Amino acid sequence: MSSPLPAGSIDLHAHSSVSDGTETPAELVRAASVAGLGTIALTDHDSTAGWAEAALEARAQGLALIPGMELSTRVERASVHLLGYLMDPEHPGLVAETARIRAGRRDRAESIVRRLAVDYDLSWDDVLEQTVPGGTVGRPHIADALVARGFVATRSIAFETILHWRGGYFQPHYAPDPLTGVRLVRAAGGVPVLAHPGTGGRGRVIGEAHLAELVDAGLFGLEIDHRENTRDGKERLHELARRFGLAVTGSSDYHGAGKPNRLGENTTSAEVTERILDLATGSAPILP
Repeated sequence: MSSPLPAGSIDLHAHSSVSDGTETPAELVRAASVAGLGTIALTDHDSTAGWAEAALEARAQGLALIPGMELSTRVERASVHLLGYLMDPEHPGLVAETARIRAGRRDRAESIVRRLAVDYDLSWDDVLEQTVPGGTVGRPHIADALVARGFVATRSIAFETILHWRGGYFQPHYAPDPLTGVRLVRAAGGVPVLAHPGTGGRGRVIGEAHLAELVDAGLFGLEIDHRENTRDGKERLHELARRFGLAVTGSSDYHGAGKPNRLGENTTSAEVTERILDLATGSAPILP
């Protein structure tokens, strides 16, 4: 049987201005078309608010769109991100938990700004000017406000300096544990993949016992081909993927001008993407 996906590369991790990307959902889809992609996944942080706009533009551009989300989870103080594809955006548990996470992100951001304001001429209104109504507010918007106020040249420099955890302004926000996240994505009919889990190198890749719990709960795959995963981290992740029968994905984690990542710099195979489509029951992809 022929693939339902159009010709072209597949990028399963990209952000719009609904979270911390710099392009609207429609602009993101147009950028994916210009980049020669055939399929793009919209995975804003803890939000599905960009799905409808992206779907309209995907139909206009003749691209396949996989609606998704990057769900915030946490193990103690360590942030763990979980990509979920094709969930039911109205699932009560998903709606309630993502609302709680977004509120936690906003509370954390306001607290950071209050502390920054002691040392920098920065206000909460400066941060809100960098957001869109209904979007997920987070540290990237604080970084953008610092750029707009002239304290740093780029968002990346803001994270490397003022907003670095050693800078004294960092604090965590509420997020569920990864096991809860995997169960929630599955309950909403979605397909969960751990996002860039090898950024800390081989020694900081998720442990086997913990990973086994996630697999038992329905984890589908590991995002291995990602620019922030280290070489030895990728080697360890491939070992774990083989051991646990997990799919391997690759993607750009595109943020527009917010990060140097480029659309299509890492991609996922059509075979793995089609397995995601087959497994998902929460919502449908947009196909040309």
